[in-house]
Amino acid sequence: MSDDLLKMIWEAFGDDRLTTAEAAARLEEAFKYRCPDDLAKTLNKYKKEGLVKGRISFEDGGWIWWADEECRSKGV
Repeated sequence: MSDDLLKMIWEAFGDDRLTTAEAAARLEEAFKYRCPDDLAKTLNKYKKEGLVKGRISFEDGGWIWWADEECRSKGV
């Protein structure tokens, strides 16, 4: 995956925690970018690398994603 995509994801997230749908909407709104594969798969790959964080939220009915300073400190 490209470093540019990770930078866009970090910028789209800001300091917020977002559902997968909210993250996709922010990426499309801010960058006119729609992930070519399933965004959840891409985020899960980044999660495994420690570049984003995620957890299941029963309140929100799916995954919640975010990037904190620990994630961003790993650089791109």
